[in-house]
Amino acid sequence: MSNIIKLLPDSVANQIAAGEVIQRPASAVKELLENSVDAGATDIMLVIKDAGKSLIQLTDNGCGMSAIDLRMCFERHATSKITKADDLFSIRTFGFRGEAMASIAAIAHVDIKSRQKEDELGSCLRIEGSQVIGQEACSCAVGTTIQVKNLFFNVPARRNFLKSHTAETRNIVEEFSRVAIVHPEIAFHFIHNGKTVYQLYKGSLKQRIVALFGKVYDQRLLPVEQKTDILSINGFIVKPEFSKKTRGEQYFFVNERYIKHAYLNHAVTNAFSELLPGDSFPSYFIDISIAPSEIDVNIHPTKTEINFKDSKYVYAVLHAAVRQSVGIHNLTPTIDFDVDPTVEAALQNPATGIVKQPQISVNPDYNPFRTDQNQSLPTTYTQSKPSVSDKQWEKLFNQPEKNVRQETQIQTEQKYDEEKQPMLFFQVQKKYIACNVRSGLMLIHQQKAHERILYEQFVEQLKGHRPGSQQQLFPFDLHFSAEDTSILSEIKDLLEQMGFDLEPFGKTRFVVKGIPADLQDQNIAESLEKIIEEYKKQSKDMGMDRTIRLAKAMASQLSVKQGITLSSEEMSDLFDRLFACKLPEQAPDGSKIIGIVTSETLESFLRS
Repeated sequence: MSNIIKLLPDSVANQIAAGEVIQRPASAVKELLENSVDAGATDIMLVIKDAGKSLIQLTDNGCGMSAIDLRMCFERHATSKITKADDLFSIRTFGFRGEAMASIAAIAHVDIKSRQKEDELGSCLRIEGSQVIGQEACSCAVGTTIQVKNLFFNVPARRNFLKSHTAETRNIVEEFSRVAIVHPEIAFHFIHNGKTVYQLYKGSLKQRIVALFGKVYDQRLLPVEQKTDILSINGFIVKPEFSKKTRGEQYFFVNERYIKHAYLNHAVTNAFSELLPGDSFPSYFIDISIAPSEIDVNIHPTKTEINFKDSKYVYAVLHAAVRQSVGIHNLTPTIDFDVDPTVEAALQNPATGIVKQPQISVNPDYNPFRTDQNQSLPTTYTQSKPSVSDKQWEKLFNQPEKNVRQETQIQTEQKYDEEKQPMLFFQVQKKYIACNVRSGLMLIHQQKAHERILYEQFVEQLKGHRPGSQQQLFPFDLHFSAEDTSILSEIKDLLEQMGFDLEPFGKTRFVVKGIPADLQDQNIAESLEKIIEEYKKQSKDMGMDRTIRLAKAMASQLSVKQGITLSSEEMSDLFDRLFACKLPEQAPDGSKIIGIVTSETLESFLRS
């Protein structure tokens, strides 16, 4: 029997390795940016064309390379970072595997120039598909300039699987942000198709976050700082009222390396307990400095996942630090950080930590049966008088009979004659609308019902039935992050069909000249921001048309939420509009809107 196992040719092996490391243009951008940071650059310029498919050019003022190093950096597993296996546990730089440059060269045309400070001339090298075309001395500035052209030119199948220019650009912006955030001491310049996307100057971490994500973050950030014998934490969290519907601005860094870590994310989320709105996620920018011997970064090809030697300790310190930041800024007044055992335990050495006994302050004069308004109450409680609307339910049973409505078919429900028994509406926990029907009691989820109504309305508008736009007497401009600007530009034509009148103003600004009439009483900046967040959330379903995604996003954002008190007229109108829809029983996300509690169920419940 003949032998069937053979060694792969270098050209094939390099392309396979490149597929693991360089999955899209953003992957190449990430590797090049990290190399420049490792080279000690203080000024980095990134230029891309056609979302990086045609050109990725990076210029830095780092230490540069000699002619021999320039050639060696494109060999597989050639690195200056490690010489023996033990070095893997003392790494403080980004790249160390020696795979990135070789992988890029295997699937692109690469031109690179580099010069060290002590050299009069630099060296130029040209490579196409791992083949060296030529190398010669040249005149160039100190540092390195690399051009990556025609990415995946020799792997057309992979190139065909790349997404649209807009999607690939968003991925590049995300990789750029991950490097730029944690290095505010480095100036960055990012240009796409001849237009400046970011011009970031040296400054503090807060200034860098504001420059990347917009001036609105200047008032949204809360500092997080903590230091122990094993690690130190530095960064910012975003106030909970500005949480988002998607996992957008969530950045963990360990020794200035971006990572994803579900366990640490839980520590931050848990610290915001009872402060985040439902289905919302906290935003944070947190860097953890820890001895390299306490972590293992060599567990994932892209190095975005790491292992901690003592994950529970890191969790406890991070949770305590975030909770302390939240408490100091009076977001959770029930926390007393002089006696909080969670904080005290986390800040002690895990082997010798001593937990202090909590102290509880009690008001001995407090009497819950007294109605005296002068009596002092604990600061964690507030009295509220019942609103007038809370008593309006009595009027529902004193109203005269209404005219006969148009009869509707509800599941297997027979036609309901209102002349014999008028239909009454009332709210249950300000979340459901209850009304009497022939077979019992109908419950309607008010938010989902309104979402269905708005969704079908918006779908019709996006088909060409454009509503009137309420022009603004004084147009105003709004600032967005680069990613949100990209999304807003993508759906601008659809928003205009919905009644918005938006005009680009600068790189990341839009002037609002008109708005839909339905939004006159709302905060337009907040509404647009939430519509974008909902659109991102809907984008997870790749097979969904963008008009459907936008209609769902706007319906979810603009629908009446639970906790809102509705009058009987509003409930009646919601009922009529719901059953005029094509699918009144199903919300846009597929969940159920209507449920009927039968008379038999009610009777059996009362007999039990």
